Amino acid sequence: MLGKLKEEDFLVLRGPFESGRQAPVSLGGAMIIGIFCQALMVFLSFFIGQYSILPFTDILVAFHLWITVIIVALTIVYSFPYFYKKHQKSQYILSIFMTHNLATFSMYILPLLTMGAKLPEDYIIEHIMSYIYITLALGGILFIVTCIRFYILLMKGKYRKGSSRDKLRGKFEGRINMASIGAGSIGVAVSVQYLMRNIDFMDNEVLFIVAIGLLIFYTMIFILPEQLVILYCKFRFKSFNFRSNGKYLTLIPLQETKEDEKTYFK
Repeated sequence: MLGKLKEEDFLVLRGPFESGRQAPVSLGGAMIIGIFCQALMVFLSFFIGQYSILPFTDILVAFHLWITVIIVALTIVYSFPYFYKKHQKSQYILSIFMTHNLATFSMYILPLLTMGAKLPEDYIIEHIMSYIYITLALGGILFIVTCIRFYILLMKGKYRKGSSRDKLRGKFEGRINMASIGAGSIGVAVSVQYLMRNIDFMDNEVLFIVAIGLLIFYTMIFILPEQLVILYCKFRFKSFNFRSNGKYLTLIPLQETKEDEKTYFK
């Protein structure tokens, strides 16, 4: 479906590359920080998992560990200039996996393990699977709706240079995305309301942890479609990539994409 659109329909999404915020060198630095953050999340999952009585705790913690080990190993490789200069698309794919392991998967399982450590076994058996089904279903619906919304905006030319969205993103570039917070808040409200209705004695501390975790979880799902479209643009358009210029990387000019777009896309 995106193949019908032209390069100018995506130019607003080129902004993070123009500003350098998502340039390969910036992603490389962020990946180094991400290594320590992911290690912290694994430690917390192990620590909380010791007290969790969820029947699938060991599988969940082990899966989290090995996924993180693989991502961290690749992150170390792609944080070096020699690799990210030659494999910018692979680095961007890895950055998506890293951010969602850190802020989507981790922020979903930590509240889950916390409930497993705080709730009696009979309540866990009765309610935990319903909680998982509800939250994941909401996440799936949010992702589909966001993808449809994003496609409609692209078709309407809202991501062209000079559009109202371009001016809005320019003003709030790097700041909190209020739309993503709003989308996440809806999912949090529904999920926490379910817990409050069905688990009367859950204390405020656990509810707070669940609410914060789900807010981040749904916010990251809201952001994912844009990340995937930017990745698509990196494969299709030269202008979303950087050229090595000695020690430095420079963003490839727009006009070069038009010369050989079909060849480059293959």
